[in-house]
Amino acid sequence: MDFLLFVLKSIVLGIVEGITEFLPISSTGHLRIFESLMHFESTTPHYVDMYTYVIQLGAILAVVLLYWKKIKDTIINFFPSKVGYEKSGFKFWFMIVIACVPGAILGILFNDLADKYLSGSIIVAVVLFLGAIWMIYAENKFRNNNLTKQKLSVTPKQALIIGLFQCLAIIPGMSRSASTIIGGWVSGLSTVVAAEFSFFLAIPVMFGMSFLKIFKLGGFNLLSGTEITALIVGFIVSFVVAVAVISKFISYLKRKPMKGFAYYRMIFAVVVIVAGLLKIF
Repeated sequence: MDFLLFVLKSIVLGIVEGITEFLPISSTGHLRIFESLMHFESTTPHYVDMYTYVIQLGAILAVVLLYWKKIKDTIINFFPSKVGYEKSGFKFWFMIVIACVPGAILGILFNDLADKYLSGSIIVAVVLFLGAIWMIYAENKFRNNNLTKQKLSVTPKQALIIGLFQCLAIIPGMSRSASTIIGGWVSGLSTVVAAEFSFFLAIPVMFGMSFLKIFKLGGFNLLSGTEITALIVGFIVSFVVAVAVISKFISYLKRKPMKGFAYYRMIFAVVVIVAGLLKIF
């Protein structure tokens, strides 16, 4: 019974991760809250933290699958001498590298501190609420819905701005997706281009951070069969759900504003805060 309950909790968390990873509502924040609500815990030290990073890899793998044609094209046409600098894979991935640099530096310096001091459910809920207000303001002021500019082409300046905004995601509950899309708006990108650049940016960022965290937490050597099963199940579920969510999210952004996600964040945050005050967590 304990095995089935543990795996069932893993399925629920995998669904939560798959839905929230690319939506501007903070996957890490939701996972922290649901893990606390369901009392998802283990006797192995740091297992829950490791589980969180493993299932995030499942969601990121969904991007690789859905955008494989684009990724393959950037590899085939990597060298500027073949297709020119602007159309080369070198230019595309160089922009990704530029956007990764600020987050990599600040993440190494502050990520562990953020996990230690800012991961409580109430704190995450407050950040979710404040981040929602920031989303509404940013969308009203900066959103560019010019659908004639839908080509995924980013300049070094735009990549750097997006990378700087991505640093906000170090704070649990802020949302990497929301931060990078807002950074895209500020830099002049349309919503769809900003979202797709955010997807590609997630590949090196999340793979790098997840593998680093898993290594620092000791790897998989000491895990029980139940714990490994839960990891595998959560990984697969998050991957499948993320595949379904990504294309629908892009379709949504072409037609509607992001305010709906901001309002959801506010409502969810209030529910969590009230639940915390009532000692449900």
